[in-house]
Amino acid sequence: MLSLICVCFLLGSSSAASIESRLSSFAGEYGSGGGTAFSFSGEQLNGPITALRVRESPSHIVGLQFRYGTVWGPYYGYTVGTQFEVTLFPGENITQVSGKASPYVNELLFVTSRGRLLRFGQPSGTSFNDFPLFEGTALRYVSGRYSTVILSIGFHWGAQPSCVHCKD
Repeated sequence: MLSLICVCFLLGSSSAASIESRLSSFAGEYGSGGGTAFSFSGEQLNGPITALRVRESPSHIVGLQFRYGTVWGPYYGYTVGTQFEVTLFPGENITQVSGKASPYVNELLFVTSRGRLLRFGQPSGTSFNDFPLFEGTALRYVSGRYSTVILSIGFHWGAQPSCVHCKD
């Protein structure tokens, strides 16, 4: 009997993981790498992305911060340059991110579910375009590497939380 319960539990958890993996995607990082690693993966427990702050210098993206629900995540990057803050509308999600990198992240262009284009940085370098692989999913969190600039960046896509269990 105990072995039957264990088998059912294992099948159920692998089935749940399989469903979760079909709802998330990650294509890798854009940029040169090096520096210090960062990730906003833990902040997504506070809810969906509701705002973002991007700091830019004349030629590079130098810092990033995202707000999940009502809680700002940590700031990653350098503290010089101009900082921009954009608040998303209720229910609005980031559905695509394009940009340019060579060797650092020079430009970011966020596209939202409401058709807004949020552009930061300078259009120089090699172009990239990242978007979710599965319908109904959006940007959940960002990871990458930084020093005095954002050296590389990757986008993690998945289903948005219902916020029933989100932190206040």
